[in-house]
This record gives sequence, C-alpha cells and structure tokens, in this order.
Amino acid sequence: MAAFADVLLRGLNLSGQAIAVGGVAFVLLVLRSGWTPEAPPAIPLGRVWLLLALGAAGVGVTQCLSLGVLAGALGPDLDWRMRDLLATPYVRASLLRVLASGGLLVGALALRRRSRGRVRWAVLLGSALTLTVAGAWTSHAAARFEHRAALMALDVLHQLAAAVWIGGLLHLLLTAFGAAERAWPPRLLRRFSALALAAVGVLITAGVGLTLGYVDGVHGLLGTAYGVMVLTKIVMLAGLLGLGALNFFAVRRLTDAAMASPLRIRRVVEVELGLGLTVLFAAASLTSLPPAIDVVADRATLGEVATRFTPRWPSFTSPPITELPVDDRNAPRTDADRAWSEYNHHVSGLFVLLMGTLAIVHVGGIARWARHWPLVLLGLAAFMLVRNDPGAWPLGPQGFWESMAEPTVLQHRVFVLLVVVFGLFEWTVRTHRLRSPRWALVFPLLCAVGGGLLLTHSHASLNLKAEFLLEVTHAPLGVLGVAIGWARWLELRLAAPDDRLPGRIWATGLTVFGVLLLLYRES
Repeated sequence: MAAFADVLLRGLNLSGQAIAVGGVAFVLLVLRSGWTPEAPPAIPLGRVWLLLALGAAGVGVTQCLSLGVLAGALGPDLDWRMRDLLATPYVRASLLRVLASGGLLVGALALRRRSRGRVRWAVLLGSALTLTVAGAWTSHAAARFEHRAALMALDVLHQLAAAVWIGGLLHLLLTAFGAAERAWPPRLLRRFSALALAAVGVLITAGVGLTLGYVDGVHGLLGTAYGVMVLTKIVMLAGLLGLGALNFFAVRRLTDAAMASPLRIRRVVEVELGLGLTVLFAAASLTSLPPAIDVVADRATLGEVATRFTPRWPSFTSPPITELPVDDRNAPRTDADRAWSEYNHHVSGLFVLLMGTLAIVHVGGIARWARHWPLVLLGLAAFMLVRNDPGAWPLGPQGFWESMAEPTVLQHRVFVLLVVVFGLFEWTVRTHRLRSPRWALVFPLLCAVGGGLLLTHSHASLNLKAEFLLEVTHAPLGVLGVAIGWARWLELRLAAPDDRLPGRIWATGLTVFGVLLLLYRES
C-alpha cells in the first residue's frame, strides 16, 4: 500500500512542479518577451501567478506526505532512527524541495500584485532552479556510483524540459484559451510553439541519455518492469509529439492580420496536456522500480516475455476456490491461481468486446438502440467484485473491511468503482438523461484515469520475475485505456465533421481492449 501511495504522491508532486516551474518559463519566455504595445492588455497574468502558486503549494504538500509515507514504512520504532534519517541525501533534498516550493509560492503571490521587483524575480527563479536540482537528488541518479554527475545533470534537464512543455500547456489554456475564448496574437502562440519544440528536443536528448544509463540493452528493455515502463513512456510520448505536431503546423498557418482563438487548436492542447500529465505519473512509477541495469538474476528472458503475448484460445473454465491458497497471501502462485486469473480476464474480455462492438454500431449510426452499451459495464463490475480477489469477501475468508487493508484488494475495488461510474454516467449521457456537456466528459476522464492507474498498479510478489511477467501484459491495456479516454474527449469537444475520426478511434480501441483481454495469459 505504501509503494502505491508513494507513486501517486510522486505523480502529483511532478505535476505540481510542472505547473510551477513551467509557469515561470511561460511568463518569462512567452508573455514578457513577447509583449509589445499591440498585444492585448487583458492577458490574465494574475491567473498565471495564482496557478503557479497552487502548483508550488502542491509540491510542498505532496513532498511532506511522501516523507510521511517513508516514515510510516520504517515502522513504529522511528524515534531512534530520526537522526540517521535526516542525514540521508533523500530526506535533505526533500526538505530542500519543500523550502523551494515555499519560495515559489511567496514569489508568485508577490508578483501577482503586478510588482516588478528584481528581488522577487530572483527569489522566483532561484526557487524554480533549486526545486528542479533537488529533484535529481531524489531520483535514481543520486544513488549511482558510476556516472552520477552526468546522470544527475541529465535528470535535471529532463525534469526542466518536461515542466516547460507540459506545465506551459496548462498556462496556455488559461491565457490564450480562457473561459471567454480570449483571442491572442498568433505570434505569441508561435512563440510558445517554438519554446515547446525546444523543450521537446531537450526532453528527448536527456531521456535517451538516462535510458542508456539505466537500461543495458534490449534484454533490459523488454525483460524488466523498468524497461517496459520506459517503453510505455516512449509510446505515450510519441502520441504527444503527434498532437504537438498538429498544433505546430496549425499555429504557423495563422496570420498576424487578426487575433486568433482557434477552437481546434485548443481542443488538441487539452488532450496534449492530459497525455502529458499521464506521462508524469508514468515517470513517477519509474522511481519506484529498480533500474533495469541492476536487475540481473530476476530478469525475464525475451522468450518468456514473447510467450505472454503469443495468442492462445481463451479459457472459460475456472478451478474451484478450494484449490487456491486463499489462507496464505504470501504463498507462491500455483497453476490454479493462474487459471483463476486467466478465466477472470477472458470473461471480462467478453464483456468489453460486446461493449466495443455495440459502440462501433452506435458510432457508425447503424442502430440507435446500441447506445445502451454502457449498461454492460454494470455486469462487468459485478463479475469483477466477486472474482477479483478469491481470498476476500464475498468468496474468501477475509471480510469486506478487513480485505480493504490489502493494497491489491483496495486497488481492485477502486477499479470496480470506476467501472460502475463509467457505466452509469455514460448511459445517462447516451440516453440524454444528463444533457449538460460537462457530464459527458466524466466517461473519457475516468477512462484516462483508469488507464493511468493500470500503469501504476502492482501485484505483491516475492519473485520479481513472476511479478513482472504478471504485469507486463497490463502495460498495453493501460496505454489503450488512456488513448480511448482522450479520443472520446476529442469526439465530444470537436465540432462536426472533425469529431468523426476520434469517435471511430475510441470505439475501435474499446473493441481491441476486449480482444487483448481474451488473449491474456499467465502461463
């Protein structure tokens, strides 16, 4: 449970850092340097400073909570260890990040009063730099004996570039594309586009260097959890680059003769931001995994990984619960355990495949009654609640509340709740019981969040290889869930006929999700 909470806190921490540091770069390199007498006087700088302050506050709070999780994981007899704990570079760097976030918070609130004091700007810039550099001391780079300085420098550049790009996107949405669809000079949009392009170049260069430092070849990339998460980040980054390229060329087609507030560019920026935040959570998940170069004895072979992705006819027979070691959660996984899990995934695949097929029928305009496909999710949720955890209520000896203390059980129950919310909200939207456009956005958001949680989801295991082989098939499902969510978002947010392609993409993706579940295997 502590590891899962730590990953979520790290993801929120990186998101807050992106908002704060990205906001500083956005004001300096886009707004202030791009200001001319012809620019509109209504650019909401106060909104940028407020958002920056909230991001900095988020960093401070989540960093303190992360330290609390660390202290809790060390056990109740912590008092005598506190001095040793405070002497560690990780704790010192964490406390420095808390102080730096406070400096950003104070500086942003001071500058929100339209102050141009150099001291306040110095505090803001110094705090942003300190926050980023201290972040490298909480990463894997700080624990390396070889090439530590180079890896830490690459980590700083990687975090800084991610903040400038992803954090800048949020500030762009709140300034160039405000609630009132405020128009902006195209040259300022092009200025941010150029800044984002430079940040992407630094991000990729530093990322390649870090990958070479932590992943020792193809076997490390494909045979370890760290390597697969790196591949997952690469896939999502490719999607980000595709969306960024669309806006890059769209912005350059705008003319300076008139102010610009293109709706299509804004919608793509929304999805670009959502994918970017998901990548930050994937990056947070990496920090909880040992680098691939350090995993040697427990590394899976390429053949073992390939076996998990080799298609095989699904199984619809389940072993009786009496054959499962439900009384011992630390017992090694047996053939009955694997057969139980495969049965669960295959039956779930039938539910999802049915939903995807009906969604395609509805999106294609073939049958109006197919709009009721979200109700299938309720059946899936009921099946998952009963079958996900055989050692817990209602099948196993553990009671409902007692089982909630188990991290894996808790995560599974959260997923069940998400599925129920999926079904109810999307059905009421499809049948026009909820007519507000905002309600329709619940389904894509939960899809994206569910996909992201699947990427950070882990199973407790005493065998790193067994744990990796169990989770490696979840990575494509998580990425596909994120893609389904943001494609549906685009369908809702774009006007016709631009909404047709995203609609077909998410419906097809839902069908493919069902097929992947049917092909799932653990043996």
